[in-house]
Amino acid sequence: MKYFFAFYFLLVCSFGFSQEVNPVGKDTIRKSLRDVPKENPKASIDQYRIVTLEKDTTYVDTSLTIQKEYKFNYLRKDNFGLLPFNNDGQTYNTLDFGLNRQSAYPEFGFKAKHFNYAKAEDINYYSVATPLTELYFKTVLEQGQSLDAFITLNTSENLNFSIAYKGLRSLGKYLNSLSSTGNFRFTTSYFTKNKRYAANFHFTGQDILNNENGGIIKRGDFESGDSQFTERARLDVYFEDASSLLKGKRYFIDHAFRINRNENANTVSLNHQFSYETKFFEFKKKSETDRFGDAYLISDYRDLTKNNIMYNKLGATFSNSLIGNFNVFVEDFQYNYFYDKYVLSNNQVSVPHANNSKLNAAGGKYFYTGNKVNGYALFSTSVSKQSFSTIDISAKYELNEKNRFSAQYLNLNKVPDLNYTLYQSDFIGYNWKNNFRNEKISTVKLKAATQWLTAEAQWSTLDNHLYFSDDDASDTIVISTPKQYNKTINYLSVKVRKEFRLGKFGLDNTVLFQEVSQEDAVLNVPKFVTRNTVYYTDYFFKKALYLQTGFTFQYFSKYNANNYNPLIGEFYVQDTEKIGDFPLIDFFVNARVRQTRIFLKAEHFNSGFTGRNYYSAPDYPYKDFVIRFGLVWNFFQ
Repeated sequence: MKYFFAFYFLLVCSFGFSQEVNPVGKDTIRKSLRDVPKENPKASIDQYRIVTLEKDTTYVDTSLTIQKEYKFNYLRKDNFGLLPFNNDGQTYNTLDFGLNRQSAYPEFGFKAKHFNYAKAEDINYYSVATPLTELYFKTVLEQGQSLDAFITLNTSENLNFSIAYKGLRSLGKYLNSLSSTGNFRFTTSYFTKNKRYAANFHFTGQDILNNENGGIIKRGDFESGDSQFTERARLDVYFEDASSLLKGKRYFIDHAFRINRNENANTVSLNHQFSYETKFFEFKKKSETDRFGDAYLISDYRDLTKNNIMYNKLGATFSNSLIGNFNVFVEDFQYNYFYDKYVLSNNQVSVPHANNSKLNAAGGKYFYTGNKVNGYALFSTSVSKQSFSTIDISAKYELNEKNRFSAQYLNLNKVPDLNYTLYQSDFIGYNWKNNFRNEKISTVKLKAATQWLTAEAQWSTLDNHLYFSDDDASDTIVISTPKQYNKTINYLSVKVRKEFRLGKFGLDNTVLFQEVSQEDAVLNVPKFVTRNTVYYTDYFFKKALYLQTGFTFQYFSKYNANNYNPLIGEFYVQDTEKIGDFPLIDFFVNARVRQTRIFLKAEHFNSGFTGRNYYSAPDYPYKDFVIRFGLVWNFFQ
């Protein structure tokens, strides 16, 4: 031990002084480490960058605003226009049709299961001066927790890694309503010192498991207010042993190489984007049921759909300081959507086991960035047998820091999603093979973010619209099959947001108006959706604590909402039941201490005295009053 202390003493002495050469006198100067500042200079916030796939850059924000209150939820984003079901991790009914994102390429389908599934464009990349950690925690409705843990660091200026996992487990208040989900994300970003080569890579592994109860059987029991049914587990549900699972993995890289050795006004770069993704969707139920009509089996139902997609995009970008950037590209999209069996009718294959194809496209994209105006114009069309195309034109104008305007025109000739064209099931009515025409979608979007208010308008025209219909008029049997509407649908929406501030008080308002012109009730949306928040903010304890507290009121007008079908993981159109016209009021108290934001909320506290007719979809009640707690904690190391 004495040798250890002697070694420690010599080590401290040797590092306690450093030698510095005087460039003038060549003399040796001894300098104590006590003269060195004890703390390194703190990194500025603009050194903690968040970069999207489209190269848009924002910075880490640890403030507490009303927008942070809106984003403190399972999706980690403002979910205005989405109506959640009664348990976290379940699906959402879409009140705002404008939230739907479309692509000309066919998607897997099962859209009701994808609200928490991160697509390639949802993944962010990072560059940080010091390691950055963020922890998100929120209590759930019953027996479980919701957690999102994230860490990112730069091993050097040009190499970054990040790893994150979002997990949820919530038993729920109703029978057979357990949610158990996991989203793993890993990213890395790299560029050479001369920035001639740059790459972004990510891997995701995601699984979304839900026990599916099919909704409540007797709505009268739910709405009665009888004390024996306030314990929601006493309500009868359609299924007590059914579940659905969506699972997927994705490998993705987006990289570019500049041909010019040095960066100058005129450059040429080669770009390549690659993605390989596997998914499967499974529905299982052990005991016998006639809810979905006749079946091939008596029990032990299991529908399993698999799909894998490989995508390559190769292009070249020509950059000029005066005229902007022009990119030409070719795309290769290959998919294999399949089952492990055939469906036979009269000894003939009526429903095949697979649908696979190879789609190719070529196109160009022009980028322009000026002093106050920037935008792009994209055109892409198929060069393979299957026709499809995309026209996307966008422009942004910034008058000043407080007034910005944008416009976008999007025209899609879209290949139908895969579950519309082929599906197999143990239930007889859920087997189909269809040859639908391409959907034609034309959309104009306008947005103005001014010092007075923020307003958005969207006008869409839909032809050959695909949807799932309700094919059985009885209340006991649900058969939903895909249909194509052969008439034009016109959709218009206007959304306005305005915040009023008076001293320490604020009133934040968001109002959405929607109108649909159609000959048949195929696209159904509420005419009005509103969210109004009145709140108070102030500093306490010598500004060590920042407090935010208030009420949020939400409302949407009554309409024929789409109903949820857990067998196919989709919402279907129905015209027999209306939901809506009920208030949702939350009370919240939030606080910020340094880089920690603490959230406490009494959700839907008015449920016991403003009526019990609150539903997220026909047969699926909205959640009752619950008090929940959580926090978001950032560490800058």
